[in-house]
Amino acid sequence: FNNKRPGLYAFTHATIVVNSETVLQNATLIIRDKKIEAIGPNVAIPKGAVVADLQGKYIYPALVDAYSSYGLPEVKAAARNFRANPQFISNKKGAYNWNEAIVPEFAAERTFQADEKKANELRKLGFGAVNVVNRDGIARGTSAFVTLATGKENEVIVKDKSSSNYSFSKGTSTQDYPGSLMGCIALLRQTYYDARWYKANEGKVEYNISLDELNKQQAIPQIFEVDNGLDLLRADKLGDEFGIQYVFKSSGDEYKRIDNIKATNGALIVPVN
Repeated sequence: FNNKRPGLYAFTHATIVVNSETVLQNATLIIRDKKIEAIGPNVAIPKGAVVADLQGKYIYPALVDAYSSYGLPEVKAAARNFRANPQFISNKKGAYNWNEAIVPEFAAERTFQADEKKANELRKLGFGAVNVVNRDGIARGTSAFVTLATGKENEVIVKDKSSSNYSFSKGTSTQDYPGSLMGCIALLRQTYYDARWYKANEGKVEYNISLDELNKQQAIPQIFEVDNGLDLLRADKLGDEFGIQYVFKSSGDEYKRIDNIKATNGALIVPVN
């Protein structure tokens, strides 16, 4: 008995943008084994297809970049004064975390600016939407999912908090700590414990914007950017400690430890090259 099932899907009652000249109303899209088999307003649905009714929704022929910096300011490190005294506490004004590399309060939708020139370049490469991620810090805050359409920010932002983002790089922080991979792991680990403590004692102790925001983000996808497969395994071990399953933005060398990485059960965002 062959239990292999074909990947057969029918998306019905959709507005389908076939190309820049052709838009089909109340149409059906058939996909078999990850390939488009048929598109049209009068397409017969094959027997055994999984049917999704997309009434009121649109289908576009475009790629999605799940990890992009489109529309965000360029991350620039401040000039370091090596004669200055060591900086141990954050210089950021306000009721934030004590370490500048922990910035879960960053929200991409508040900083994002549509860039028609860059959007046009991405559209020519076949992209239609991107997940906009802040790539600065260890706890990096939330990303936003935006289309690459021409229009104001109000019109192109589809979802304001699409993921919560992390790394083992302190980025542009001018604080001396952490100064190593071990320190980055320790800081993020301690931050998770601090967030638990803060949630358990909310309203009884200090007010902390960073810990408050970190706790609010735990119900959305968690993306962890790593430089190599070994760091991916380190991040997964950290996630296991706190009951978090990360999606990993990886570097492409996962084949070196493929069995170990498969065992993490984490989805991967991999570079196309």
